[in-house]
Amino acid sequence: MRYQGREVDEGRVRLMMESALTARDRVGVQDFVLLENYNSEATFIENLRRRFRENLIYTYIGSVLVSVNPYKELEIYSKQQMERYRGVSFYEISPHIYAISDNTYRAMRTERRDQCILISGESGAGKTEASKKILLYFAVTCPTNDHMLTLGDRLLQSNPVLEAFGNAKTLRNDNSSRFGKYMDIQFDFKGATMGGHILNYLLEKSRVVHQNHGERNFHIFYQLLDGGDNDLLNTLNLERNPHSYRYLVKGSCPRVSSISDKNNWRVVRKALDVIGFTAEEVQKLLNIIASVLHLGNTLFGEGEEGETYITTETQLSNAAKLLGVDGSALKEALTHKKLTAKGEEMISPLNFEQAVSARDALAKAVYGRTFNWLVEKINQSLTLKAEIHHSSKDASIIGLLDIYGFEVLQHNSFEQFCINYCNEKLQQLFIELTLRSEQEEYETEGIAWETVQYFDNKIICDLIEEKHKGIISILDEECLRPGETGDISFLEKLEDTVGGHPHFITHKLANGKTRRVMSREEFRLLHYAGEVNYNVNGFLDKNNDLLNRNLKEVMCQSENQILSHCFRREEVIDQKRPEMAASQFKNSLMKLMEILMSKEPSYVRCIKPNDAKQPGRFDEVLVRHQVKYLGLMENLRVRRAGFAYRRRFEAFLQRYKPLCPETWPNWNGKLADGVSALVNHLGYKPEEYKLGRSKIFIRFPKTLFATEDALEAKKPEIAVTLQKSWRGYRERANYQRIRHAVIVIQSGWRGMKGRRRAKKRREAAHLIRRFIKGFINRHEEYCDDNDYFLDHVRCSFLKHLRKNLPRSVLDKSWPTPPALLVEASEHLQGLHMRNMVIKYCRRVQPEWKKQMMQKVVASEIFKDQKGSYPQSVGRLFLDTRLEREQISLKVLQTLGSEKVQYGVSVIKYDRRGFKPRLRQLLLTNSFAVLVDRTKIKQRLDYAALRGIFVSSLCDGMVVLRMPCEDNKQKGDAVLHCSHVIELVTKLAMMASKTNYVNVSPGSIRFTVSRTKEGIIDFIRGSELKVAKGKRGHLLVTAPQSSAT
Repeated sequence: MRYQGREVDEGRVRLMMESALTARDRVGVQDFVLLENYNSEATFIENLRRRFRENLIYTYIGSVLVSVNPYKELEIYSKQQMERYRGVSFYEISPHIYAISDNTYRAMRTERRDQCILISGESGAGKTEASKKILLYFAVTCPTNDHMLTLGDRLLQSNPVLEAFGNAKTLRNDNSSRFGKYMDIQFDFKGATMGGHILNYLLEKSRVVHQNHGERNFHIFYQLLDGGDNDLLNTLNLERNPHSYRYLVKGSCPRVSSISDKNNWRVVRKALDVIGFTAEEVQKLLNIIASVLHLGNTLFGEGEEGETYITTETQLSNAAKLLGVDGSALKEALTHKKLTAKGEEMISPLNFEQAVSARDALAKAVYGRTFNWLVEKINQSLTLKAEIHHSSKDASIIGLLDIYGFEVLQHNSFEQFCINYCNEKLQQLFIELTLRSEQEEYETEGIAWETVQYFDNKIICDLIEEKHKGIISILDEECLRPGETGDISFLEKLEDTVGGHPHFITHKLANGKTRRVMSREEFRLLHYAGEVNYNVNGFLDKNNDLLNRNLKEVMCQSENQILSHCFRREEVIDQKRPEMAASQFKNSLMKLMEILMSKEPSYVRCIKPNDAKQPGRFDEVLVRHQVKYLGLMENLRVRRAGFAYRRRFEAFLQRYKPLCPETWPNWNGKLADGVSALVNHLGYKPEEYKLGRSKIFIRFPKTLFATEDALEAKKPEIAVTLQKSWRGYRERANYQRIRHAVIVIQSGWRGMKGRRRAKKRREAAHLIRRFIKGFINRHEEYCDDNDYFLDHVRCSFLKHLRKNLPRSVLDKSWPTPPALLVEASEHLQGLHMRNMVIKYCRRVQPEWKKQMMQKVVASEIFKDQKGSYPQSVGRLFLDTRLEREQISLKVLQTLGSEKVQYGVSVIKYDRRGFKPRLRQLLLTNSFAVLVDRTKIKQRLDYAALRGIFVSSLCDGMVVLRMPCEDNKQKGDAVLHCSHVIELVTKLAMMASKTNYVNVSPGSIRFTVSRTKEGIIDFIRGSELKVAKGKRGHLLVTAPQSSAT
């Protein structure tokens, strides 16, 4: 079990965690039942102090929740906290208001029995805040729909409205509830809220006309003045300054720094809209509130003959207008009273004191009845449509009682008497129900019930409420007795009637020591929570709580619908005297007791740690006072009369089973046997525990503490065991998961393989049948019978063709096509060859293209004609056979702009004598020149070139035929070049005279002069020889092969 809270420490927030028992030395125990010295009040308060110091404001006394007001915001009320307590066993988590709320809700759902939560405590102890937290828990955690959400909002918003009209600032609390409230919340079979109903008890109406010093009237008056807009105040004829109204300044503190009336006004107006008040109803309600303030400012004067008259006509007129009554009738009713004697009516004037009392009585009656109407209106908004409260048989109910705690003031009057009487009844009920539940639990578990000694406050309740003899009966008799009656005569009658009662003391009956601290106008009651002195002044007037008959008649005629509902005409007609205030309260309290007795109760006891409302301050004297008045020690003694600790077998065994080898890690037998084995192993003595039918009862806290300490010492070993077990489990689980996954994958894969294999077999059989059928019908036209076979033949050929395509343009091979693809094959072959040629051409570089063009020209000229051509095919043609340095600079300068495109060394043979001379043949774009070192010997213009003659043998002779029309012309040039194929090709291309090349198989004639020709004869020999022959011809011996 863990507890958490937050505290501010030097600007830092640190999270406090409490372990249920192991941290008890620091933060005390979470349940007062576990206190070893449970009879010691000092030990009880010290445990409270420890927990309060650690911001642990909640502690249990068994199933009772004790709450200490922290006077600061704690981070323990978030939605996450609500979820933390939702559905968790009551004792398995830290004490909290949410724990008791959830436990009550689950008990209602599971047991189908109505529940109630009783919240009590002194003013300022946090009762109202506790009830808000409970309502908020139900609104957030219960199942909802749109209607339920609206109902939940109305339940929550009823709080600010009731607080505005029923709460006030007192010396002890800035938001003190001045009425008792019991709220029923209805739940359907699903556990969703479906309705609600509020009962109110004993509104402190006297606060409307009088407040003690340092206190205020009800909040709504100040909220209206501070928060209402100017138009609203003008409509109500009100001023914004609260000092202007007598009913608001009796306590001398109309403004409080810790209260924002303007903000609270906005909250109240919004809440009224949410609850369902119409604009007209709100206006009528505010008219009544304003009328009370105007009544308070209505003053009286006294004439010479003792008659009373009103001195503030304007205030009275405003009050009458807002109340919706006739002004003159109201004036008459405030200054006169109507008496009936022997059937005759008489009008009697009121003296000054009587008129003031009548005015105050009217103000109290108007406000009190309006408050009752307000509660009734809220109940209508919380009731299911078409149904009234308690009409649904399937509905379960959780009651919420937020009622005043035991009050002991410096001056205690009629209100404190009623409040303390209520607390006596609640204490009586609490003791009775606690003992009954204890006894029922013992009997259920089969354990002998031991008589519990406790103070039975029935004797005090009887003293107050007994018929004819009780204080309330005597008070009623004194109010009804004819003749002179008063508060002192009432006190004297008490002394005569109950003077011998051991719990009743007056000044007259007391001993000398007591008389010194008691007034003659007081009586003392010895309540269960202590002694209280009550001053009898005002008892009779407050008990009568009567309006003059003529005031009732005036109010019955009000045009304000709220007042006409509150003041029925039947009251005026009915001559029967209404019930006294004390008797009304007693009867309503009896009905409340019946309601609470019919339900399963839970308790919240609220404690105020200091009167200064300071966080962190713990006033031990004040706390001891409240512990006594709340009867907490008596409650603890009753709870500890038998056994201090009890738990179900499964819970006890689950928590402490590690301490016994027989029960750890699991007990498989009966739970009772397991618990018995565990306690025997722990060495429990017979007087320290008892085993019931489903629970173990431990008598002494020290026994439990020893067990808890042993568990703490065992936890490290348990942690190691748990870690080891968890790791083993995790690995085994991981292995099993992997193994299962592998099996699933294997089975899936095998199944898929089998299905694929079967599918392939079916498809193969089908294909084979189609193939065979197609083969049989292969010579038929394309049809369904042979389409697959023919497609297969085509596809096979194309696949074969793809793998055996020619790789080069020179490769002329091509696969033989089937008969049906001959035409397509031819197209494909042509396309493929064209594609290869295109690709080849795209790959050729410019240099190679030039080379190939020259080779093509050479082929066209010499192929199959000249013997040396085949040897020249594989050799590259060079751009030039002469380096630039080999050509004379003078020659280059003579050539001018004509650039040498090709140069080669040649041997020139004279036309006469055939003497060989070494020359350079230079080709330009326009002409060729023969150069002898630095001198150009002959210029050969391409345009004049008439032919180029070579032999068909393997020699290097070439004749360039030029015109010889005059003696200046040198005639043909007879040359010998080692690279004759290259030279002729380049010369023919540059001169664009490839057609002028003549390959002669025999002799070549050339012009020596204009009239004379020369002849070159060619013969075959072993080596190349050029010489002059016998007939004057030039004889060339050509070898069988040459590199030219």
